[in-house]
Formats: sequence, structure tokens, C-alpha cells
Amino acid sequence: MSSLGSEIRRWSALVKTKASQHILGVEFSPDIVAITMVYFVQGILGLSRLAVSFFLKDDLHLDPAETAILSGFSAFPWLVKPLYGFISDGLPLFGYRRRSYLVLCGLLGAVSWGSLSALVTDKYGAVAMIFLSSLSVAFSDVVVDSMVVERARGESQDTSGSLQSLCWGSSAAGGIISAYFSGYFVQTYGVRFVFGVTSLLPLITSAVAGLVQEEPAWNIQTSGTADDLRVDFRSDGVFQSAKKQSLRLWRTVREPTIFLPTLFIFLWQATPSSDTAMFYFTTNKLGFGPEFLGRVRLITAMASLAGVGVYNSLLKHVPLRRMFFWTTLLGVGLGCTQLMLVNGWNRSLGISDEWFSMGDSLVLTVLGQVSFMPVLVLAAKLCPPGVEATLFATLMSISNGAGVLGGLMGAGLTQLLGVSSHNFDNLAVLVLVTNLSSLLPLPFLGLLPPESQLQDAVDRAEKALNDMEEAKRE
Repeated sequence: MSSLGSEIRRWSALVKTKASQHILGVEFSPDIVAITMVYFVQGILGLSRLAVSFFLKDDLHLDPAETAILSGFSAFPWLVKPLYGFISDGLPLFGYRRRSYLVLCGLLGAVSWGSLSALVTDKYGAVAMIFLSSLSVAFSDVVVDSMVVERARGESQDTSGSLQSLCWGSSAAGGIISAYFSGYFVQTYGVRFVFGVTSLLPLITSAVAGLVQEEPAWNIQTSGTADDLRVDFRSDGVFQSAKKQSLRLWRTVREPTIFLPTLFIFLWQATPSSDTAMFYFTTNKLGFGPEFLGRVRLITAMASLAGVGVYNSLLKHVPLRRMFFWTTLLGVGLGCTQLMLVNGWNRSLGISDEWFSMGDSLVLTVLGQVSFMPVLVLAAKLCPPGVEATLFATLMSISNGAGVLGGLMGAGLTQLLGVSSHNFDNLAVLVLVTNLSSLLPLPFLGLLPPESQLQDAVDRAEKALNDMEEAKRE
């Protein structure tokens, strides 16, 4: 009996050991810890989002249009993500392509938020520090994405999917935690306190950089064990290497089979938005406080995850053209429900502003996430082998750029209609126009190849790229 008990305990310990070596199906390693924590930091940095909005509105006394313009400028680092890949691949810092840049990104983020906490008193300083903080996150995102790509190379689809789930789950967990505390901290301690707390979070990225298992660049160059796609920075240099990769990227993007769907992604994202004006309306007119808006953010963070679940379980097999068409129509219809809040019609139905806003945000966030998933799917499908990572980053940058352009057009409409921090007479018109503008890309659905021809389109782009490479070598 005692021997049987010993055997059971031994097998139990073995099972626990095996289980502890895997996280969501991904084998545990220092690299995985580093990747997971960087994604977690990206999510939890949302702690400052409400604080930034209230800082620009209440401390710097900016109007909605001006806030939208400054926010668009601070998002610029997300428009040039391929550049960061060229830099980190081609110019090792202190001998490392990954570790050193993660350390630098963490320190840059800490300094930026620390400056907002203690030093910044004008809009120019604010936008500069928000710009630098955005740069630190965008650069670290590219670095950690490259680590994920390198780790997933050669793995099964199941393993790669588990790794992506772990990354997404880590970011989502950070986003939910930050949403829970963001409004409470602003309400109780003020925006400067939130900036101070936020300044500590990027240091996690710097700390976990030491866990990255990476050979020094000079060892890779002398050992000859590097991947063929790595940049020989000693012979070419970062600028020459970036030039070569840029030419390959341009040869791929200019192919009609790639260019036309990319153009549709841009048009679909580049429609004006009234989000900033609605923020001013809900805070200045309806009196929503930071704590309540924090609760709304918590609900929308969880709703975003729900949207991914809905798409993954029910809609991922729906053809892309049909998905874009119906999500656009539903988005316009549901977006126009904001008119009820602006005109106070919800109160005549016995629904308070708070409950209506919360329910409206919940439904719109689920639909927004569902409607954005086809963009990611289309972008991934458009990438032929050899330029997958760079082209995907480029497509995401184009999508981000279109979003910034939409924000700027929304700022222009806000200014044109005279909507300010205390004048919301034409806000209903602004909401109606921005929502209806989402219908404008629908006539361009023909730019998307049919689902049955999408892979053929990518194959033709790959063949054209290979033919040009062969001609160049000859």
C-alpha cells in the first residue's frame, strides 16, 4: 500500500512539473516570460488613457477639435512601424537586436510619463511627451512581434495559435486591470498621480529584457549560424539594408493584387470620427465623472474580448466582402443611436444617460472588434512569403494612418460645425455625418478579390517578386 501511495505521489509530482512547464499550451521559458510581460505592459499602459483626455480638457483647457488634432499627431509613431524593424534588425545596440531596444523603450516610456507627472504645463510639452511615450510602445511592439515570429517559425499551426493567444491574453489582462483602476485613480488622486504611476510600468519592459535569450550580434556574424534573412550590418549597414528591404516591399505592394485591397483597407478606415466631441459632451454636458468612465472602459475592454470570441466562433468563415458589407451597415445603424443620447430621447424612454451610454458602448465595442477582425485577416492573407512581417507591419501602419486621417477630418468637421467644449448645438449633425460617412467605402468593395481568388492573387504577387529578384541577380 505504501509503495502504491509513493507511486501516486511520484506521478502527481510529474504531472504538476509538466503542467508548470507550459502556459496555455506554450512551453515555458525565459523568452516567453519576457514576451508575455511586454504585451501585458502594453495593455496596462491604458491606465493613462482617461488621465490624458482629462488633462488636455481640464488642465490645458483645449477644445475638442484641438484635442483631436494633437491626439492624431501623437499617434504618428504607429504609422512608421516597419522603420523600427529595419533599425532593430540592422543596427544592434550594444551588440543586441532585441534586449537593448527593449531596455531603451522602457526607459523612454518612464521618462515620458514622469515628465507629464511633474514637469509639463503646456500643450506643446504634453504632445511631445505623449509622442515619445507612444514611440516607446510602438517600437517595443515591433521588437516583441519579431521575437514571436522567430519563435513561431517552423512550429505547427496549433503551437503558433497558442502563442498568439498567450500574447493577446496578456495584453487583454493588462487592459482590463488598467480599465478597472483608471477612472478611480483620476477621480480620487488626479491626473498627475496617474501619470506618476504610469511612469513605473514601462520599467517592467526594461527589467524583463534581461530574460531575452539572444546571441550577441558579433557572435552571430562570426559563427555563421544566423538565419539567412538576418541583416549583415557590418557589410551593408542599417541604411543600405533598410533600402534593400524597402525596395522588396515596394515591389510587392505595387502589384495590383496587393495594392487594390490595401487601398480598400485605407478607405475603410479613413472616415471621420466624432469620438473626441462625444467625450467633451458626456463630461461637460452630461456630467460623467472619471470613475464612471473608468467603469465604461472596463466594460468595453471585456466587450472587446467578447467581440473576438464572437468572430472566432461564428464569423471567421464568412467571406470578407460580406463581412465588411454587413458590419458597416450595422455599425452605421448602431452608431446613430448616439443621437438618442445627444438629444435626450433616452430619458423619455425611462433610460438614464449612464445606463444608455454603458449599453451603447458595450454593443458598439463588440461590433467594432468584430468588424476590425476582417482587416487583420485580410492583411495577413495579403502577405506573400519573404516579406510577411514587414508587409504586415506596413499594412497595419497604413490602417493606423487612415485612422489618424479620420480623426483629423473629424476635428475639421467639429471646428466647421462650431462644436466646442461648451457648445454642442450641432453635435447631433456631427454624429450623423460621421456615421453616414462610414458608408462611403462600400462602393469600393470590388477592390477586394473574391475569397476563391485571394490565394491566387497572393501567389501572383509572390511570383512577380521572385521574377524581379531573379532579373536583378542576372
